[in-house]
Amino acid sequence: EVQLVESGGGLVHAGGSLRLSCTGSGFIFSAEHMSWGRQAPLKKELEWVAGIRSDGDDYYAEPGRGRFTIYRDNAKKTVYLEMNNLKPEDTAVYYCAIDRAAWGDFNYRGQGTQVTVSS
Repeated sequence: EVQLVESGGGLVHAGGSLRLSCTGSGFIFSAEHMSWGRQAPLKKELEWVAGIRSDGDDYYAEPGRGRFTIYRDNAKKTVYLEMNNLKPEDTAVYYCAIDRAAWGDFNYRGQGTQVTVSS
């Protein structure tokens, strides 16, 4: 059974930083493309934020480009999202996911971790 468990969310002031972690089990972690998505308050859609291929190449959506960094440690079966210079509009539940065909597929995702950025 595929499991993804996120951690690291919290409350931070604007301009602050957080590092999210996601540990996977039940699949071959190193073989999968992993991504982070987020769901902002009162929004139904899940927004793709960043992705990292199994070969380590990373990709970013515009809102986080230059502020967010995604990286992975295959030995620990963990993918991270380092977020700097956080803004109130980054407030959302952040999900880790496996993307099989395209970024934002979210074929499997975790339970999410809340990030709240105060102004």
